[in-house]
Amino acid sequence: MKFLNKVVLVTGAAGGIGLAIAKRFYIEGAKVVLIDIDEDELQSAKNTLAALQEGALMIQRCDVSNETEVQQVVIESIKKFGSIDVIVNNAGLMIFKKLEEHTTRDWNKILNVDLMGAFYFTKFAFLNMEHGGCIINISSIHAIETTPMVASYAAAKAALVSFTRSSAIEGNSKRIRVNAILPGAIDTPMLWDNPNIKAGLEQINKDSVGKPDDIAGVALFLASDDAAFVQGTYIEVDGGRLSRL
Repeated sequence: MKFLNKVVLVTGAAGGIGLAIAKRFYIEGAKVVLIDIDEDELQSAKNTLAALQEGALMIQRCDVSNETEVQQVVIESIKKFGSIDVIVNNAGLMIFKKLEEHTTRDWNKILNVDLMGAFYFTKFAFLNMEHGGCIINISSIHAIETTPMVASYAAAKAALVSFTRSSAIEGNSKRIRVNAILPGAIDTPMLWDNPNIKAGLEQINKDSVGKPDDIAGVALFLASDDAAFVQGTYIEVDGGRLSRL
C-alpha cells in the first residue's frame, strides 16, 4: 500500500473523476476525505468505498467557492486525522453558452469554483502542511485547445495551469509539490451532457474516450515518491487525441 496512513483530500469526490481518484488512494491505504457540495451523493460515495475494505474515511460537505467552508474542511480534516499529505483539486463546473451570451454571473460562478476553489485549498495547504505534501490540480485539455461555447471554462482551466506553476514556485520552500492533470474526453456525465457533442460540433470517437481510472492512475503517480522531482508541470491525459494529424 503506497499511501498507507497518508491523509488525502479530494474535492468533487461524489462521482466521476473525483470518486475514481478517491477510490484509488483509499485502496492504497490512504485516509481519505471525500469533499463535495452534494451531501447525499457524498454519503453514497463513502458507502461505495467502505464496501471495498476497512479503512479511514470522512465526508465533508463543502462549497469550494466559499473560503470559510474550505478553511473549515481543512481544520476538521486535521482534527480527525492529524495532518494533510495530499490535496486533489478536482471540483469543477462548466457552462455551455456563446461568448456574447455569457453574463458576469456566469463568469464568476465558473471562476469561483474552477479556479478560486483550488486557490483556497492551496492557501490553507500552505498554512497547514507543516511537513510538506502534494497538491494536484485537475485542469482540462481545454486549457490548451478548446471548442466553441465554453469560454469561461477554458479560461478558468488555463488559469489553473498558470496557478499551478506559481504555487509550485512558492511551494518549493515548504516542500510542497504542485502539479496539474489535463484530462481529455473522459467517460463522465460532464462529457455526455456537452451540447457541442450532442449537436455534432465536437466529434468524439470511442477510442478517444478515457475512463476516470485513467486520471486516477496519473494522480497516484504525481502524489507518489516516484514523482519526487516532478514540480510545477502538467500532464495531458487525452489518449493522444490532440497529437493526431
